[in-house]
Amino acid sequence: VQLQASGGGLVQPGGSLRLSCQASGIYFNNMAWYRQATGKQRELVATIRSGRNTDYADSVKGRFTISIGNPKNILHLQMNNLKPEDTAVYYCNSPTATYVWGQGTQVTVSS
Repeated sequence: VQLQASGGGLVQPGGSLRLSCQASGIYFNNMAWYRQATGKQRELVATIRSGRNTDYADSVKGRFTISIGNPKNILHLQMNNLKPEDTAVYYCNSPTATYVWGQGTQVTVSS
């Protein structure tokens, strides 16, 4: 399974971005978004289980929303009120990191 994340970019603080993740050959039911800032370990940002039960890291709660699109091989992460500390490469994978990591998509929050 190859995971392809997209939608990153440069945005000012307070701005929004919507990330997407696609894969061929599978339908998403339990998935997650992770991020890795320069010099830091990869961290879990958001999970979705059974297609609808979501959970978020405290640092993004209330600002980020994870969802599964239609068809169900598209995963989204809506990111609002972005902060400089959200700057990182964002990756999608299962909550247990079952799949091979894709390249991720860079999100840079800066004025």
